[in-house]
Amino acid sequence: LVSKQDRNVYREDWGEAMTNKSIPVICVVDLQTGSVSVLQGVPLDVSPGQAIWAPDSQSVFFVGWYHEPFRLGLKFCSNRRSTLFRLDLSGRCEHLSGDNLSVSCPRLSPDGSVLIYLQGEVFGPHNQCLSVQQLDLKSRKTSTLVDVVNRPRTGEFAGVYEVMPSCCWSEDGHRVVFSSACRNWKDLFMVDRRSKNITSLSDKSSRVYGSWKLLTVQRDLMVVCCSSPNTPPTLRVGFIPSDGEAVTWRTLQHPVMTFNFHWTILDVTPPPEEDNTHYSGLDFGAVLVKPLPHETRTPLVVFIHGGPHSHFPAEWNSTTAGLVKLGFAVLMVNYRGSTGFGQDSILSLIGQIGNQDVKDVQRAVLTALQGDKTLDPERLAVIGGSHGGFLSCHLIGQYPDFYRTCAARNPVVNAATLLGTSDIVDWRYTSAGFLFSYDNIPTAEALAVMLEKSPITHAAKIKAPVLLMLGGKDRRVSPHQGLELYKVLKSRGSPVRLLWFPEDGHSLSRVDTQTDCFLNTVLWLNQHL
Repeated sequence: LVSKQDRNVYREDWGEAMTNKSIPVICVVDLQTGSVSVLQGVPLDVSPGQAIWAPDSQSVFFVGWYHEPFRLGLKFCSNRRSTLFRLDLSGRCEHLSGDNLSVSCPRLSPDGSVLIYLQGEVFGPHNQCLSVQQLDLKSRKTSTLVDVVNRPRTGEFAGVYEVMPSCCWSEDGHRVVFSSACRNWKDLFMVDRRSKNITSLSDKSSRVYGSWKLLTVQRDLMVVCCSSPNTPPTLRVGFIPSDGEAVTWRTLQHPVMTFNFHWTILDVTPPPEEDNTHYSGLDFGAVLVKPLPHETRTPLVVFIHGGPHSHFPAEWNSTTAGLVKLGFAVLMVNYRGSTGFGQDSILSLIGQIGNQDVKDVQRAVLTALQGDKTLDPERLAVIGGSHGGFLSCHLIGQYPDFYRTCAARNPVVNAATLLGTSDIVDWRYTSAGFLFSYDNIPTAEALAVMLEKSPITHAAKIKAPVLLMLGGKDRRVSPHQGLELYKVLKSRGSPVRLLWFPEDGHSLSRVDTQTDCFLNTVLWLNQHL
C-alpha cells in the first residue's frame, strides 16, 4: 500500500507498451492448494523476468534487467544490461552470466544439463546480431554455441536476430532449432552442439515460402509457420533430421486462399560514391510485390520498415497484400542497417541516419524502376512508421519532385526535440554517432548534429501531400514529432492530413486503429496517385 504522502511520487516504468510496469516479481503457484507466493531474494537493483524452473524444481533461472540509475525502454531493445540468475526457494541468488552484457531467452535442455541463452552488447544499436551461449550446469563453464556473424557470405547463415521459442531443443539435447532473418528471407536453422555446425532446414527445392518461423519443437517434431508475400501463413511440420538427411515436410493447414501476386527479391549494391568507407562493400536488398501486369503501368508504393534495425522478410504482410490487391506495386526495402545482413551492416548505420539509409531506399527504388518497366515512375508514393516514417519524410524533402505522396505513422521528425521525450534516449545519442552514458547532458554540438540529420530540415522543400497517423500514448516517438511537421506544412499551405489516435501507442496496433490507418492510407494514395 502507498502512504498518502507518497501517492504522487513519480514511479519509473519500462517505457513503450510497458507503461506502469515498474517492479515485477516472480510468483510460484502451488497447483494442489492454489496458493501463490512471491519468491524472495531477487537483487533490489534488477527487474526479473523470463523465469523457468531449474531441473531440481527447488530453484528457478531468470533474467534480471538492471533498472539503476533509471529505466530505459525495453520493447524492441536487445541491448539492455541484464544478467542470468539462479534463485532457490530459500532466497539464495547467484549470477550465472558475465557483467555488462545483455542476455535473454534462457532455454533448458531436455535432460536439464545445459542452459542456452542469447547474449549481446549493452547500448549501441537497439537491436543487434546476438550470440548463443551454452552453460554446462555441472561444470559451470560457459561457451559460445553460435557466434555473432559480422559479414555473412552469400547464401550462408547470417546470424541470430530473434528470440527463440520456449521449446527449441531436440529430444537428445544435441541440437537446437531456431528461426532468424537471413538477407531478405526468414529461414529455419539447426545448430549441432557437438560440431557447432549450422544448417538450414527449410525446403530449398522450390522457393514457395519466403519465411519459415519456428513455433515449437515437441519430441523432435518441429511446428513451423510458413508464408510468402502471396501466400498467407500455413502450418507445416517435420521431424528434426539425422545427420546429412533432409526434412520431410508436411502441410497441416493450407491457407484458405492464395493470391495471384508476383514477388521477387532485389539485391542492391550501392555505387562507389554511396559506399560506407568504415564498412566498405556492404550491399542490401528489397522485396518487390506487384499485381499481374495490365495495359497501364502500375503505381509503386515504397514501404519502409521501422527500427531501423528491423527487417522485411519475404513473408505475408497484410498491408502489402491489401495494397497489391488494390492495384499498387509495393517495394519493401531492407536498407543497410537492417537485420539479416550481419553485424557490420547494423553498425554501418550508426551516425549515418538521414544519409546512408535515405540513399539506400532511393537506390532501391531506382533499381526497381530500371529493372521493371511495368512500374510507373510518375506515380510513386512512400509509406512507413517510426524510422520508416523518418525516412519517408526525408525522401519527400530530399527528392521533392520524385514522390507524389507520403503516409507516415508516428514518424521521427526532429531528433533534437525527441531527445528529452523518448523512452530510449540512449538510441537517440547512438543513432547520431555519439556515445551514451546515463549522466549525459545535451550539448549544443549533439543537438545540432541531431537536427541536421532530421527530416524537419528539409520540410520547406516538401511538395507531396502528407498523411500523418499519430498515437497519443506513444512513449517511443512522441506524437509531438508528427505535430511539429504538421504545423510546418500547414503554415506553408502544403496539403497535410493528421489522424490522432488518443489511446494508441507507438505500434498503432489496436485492431480498429489498424483498419482505420489502412483505409485512410489507401484513400490518400488513390487521391494523390
